[in-house]
Amino acid sequence: MITVFYDGKCGLCRREIEHYIRIAPQGIFAWVDITITPEPFTTLGYSVPAGLKALHVRDAADIMHVGVDGFIAIWQQLSRWRILAWLVGSPIIRPMAQRLY
Repeated sequence: MITVFYDGKCGLCRREIEHYIRIAPQGIFAWVDITITPEPFTTLGYSVPAGLKALHVRDAADIMHVGVDGFIAIWQQLSRWRILAWLVGSPIIRPMAQRLY
């Protein structure tokens, strides 16, 4: 299971996550709005302010992916988004995407 920790009070963030929820296969993701339920995030040693600044995604191997890397972790699981994950994750684009994020 991949756990996505997101800011549900951020309009843009919420709309994007709602889109992923609609298109994601069942049973792959757990979606946690840390503005409503912060405990699953904070018990891992992360602060809510850190979670509000950047998307955090914990993969099935318990590795936390933050910011752009979190989006890549989500996109890799979505059939029509895998090419974007590959593209943004490339050594040329990833550093630029991380700076823009």
